[in-house]
This record gives sequence, C-alpha cells and structure tokens, in this order.
Amino acid sequence: MTRRSPSPRRTAKPADGHQGSRRSAGRLRIIGGDYRRRLLPVLDSPGLRPTPDRVRETLFNWLTADLLGARVLDVFAGTGALGLEALSRGAREARFVERDPHVARQLEENLAALGATARGRVVNADAMAFLAGPPTPCSLVFLDPPFRQGLAEPSCTALEAGWLADGALIYLECEAGREPTVPTTWRLHREVRAGDSHGRLYRRDPSPQLDAC
Repeated sequence: MTRRSPSPRRTAKPADGHQGSRRSAGRLRIIGGDYRRRLLPVLDSPGLRPTPDRVRETLFNWLTADLLGARVLDVFAGTGALGLEALSRGAREARFVERDPHVARQLEENLAALGATARGRVVNADAMAFLAGPPTPCSLVFLDPPFRQGLAEPSCTALEAGWLADGALIYLECEAGREPTVPTTWRLHREVRAGDSHGRLYRRDPSPQLDAC
C-alpha cells in the first residue's frame, strides 16, 4: 500500500545517534470521506510513500458498498494510506501493523491529528509474527508485503488462520509480472496496475455449512 521500490524496502536501521533525525518527506492526502483533503506528513524512510491517488480512488470505488462498519486490517502498513482512507469512508475500526518504530509512531500521530485514535490502533510488530498470533476476524484486509522478498504467499496463507470473516475482501499488492498463489477460497474480483505494482482485490468464499444432523 505504501512502498513501491523495486529493491527490498527495508534497510539496516540507522545508528542510534541518527534515529531521531528522520523528517517528513512529503504529504499523504486523504481523498474521500470524513477526512477528505486532509494532508498528513509522510516520514522520510527508504521506499516509503503513499499509494498513488489514482489507485486509491479506483480501489475505494470498488469498496464503496463494503466499507460502512468494516473491521479493517492494514498489514505492512507503512503510511497507513489505505487503512486511513477506509476509516475516513466509514470503517468501524482499523488495525495497522508496521515493523519500523519510527514509521509506526508517525502513523499514531496522524491518527491523533485526524481524531481517529478511538477507531485506529497501530501495532509496532513484524507482520508475519503478528499474523501468527491470536486472530480477530476482519471483513477487509490490505496486504502490501515488501516486493521481491517472498512474503506474498506466506502472508496470504497466514490470513486463513482465523483473520478473515466469511465473505471478507482482501486487497493484495505485488510487483508487476508476479502471479501470486492465493488460497483456493479466494476469488479474484478486480485488479489494477500502476507502475511496477499490480493490485488485486479478492473476495473470500463463505465457509461451507455443515449439514444439520
């Protein structure tokens, strides 16, 4: 959702003496809903930038009927552009999972600036470790793993361990030219391409109902 570098998006952490020197590198613009046109700072971090407005607008046009009251999980959140947009457009709650403590802190500050801390929660943790923990079923998941690190398929598989409600929507973004293998219960609904990324929106089939005795 937020990083579009062809190289791995994580680099070594700076020495302790430089950790507090990161600055805002730009602005994230909320494009619709209650927070429309609000501008939020984006931290200066390698490969970190919001999903382009055009892609977000397309995606949220697809999601319009499913956002009100949604429980959202934004994995590998970065700027949290997609989760914040979902909150702006009526999602009930959103959880943002971000490993970099500086990026996570900026996301917390942006939630506070929007007055959205009651509905948005930031978890500063490795995404795969988080998904291995106790699950909460979600109706909408944004999944944007680092490119070319082999995390797309494991992340999708991990979501099937209780993180997805019946009929949940999953937006998965991968590098262009990559055809990810997803769980057999996921059906491709829509897709969008932009630059070196390819976004796919899936809907999870409802769990089969057992025959009554």
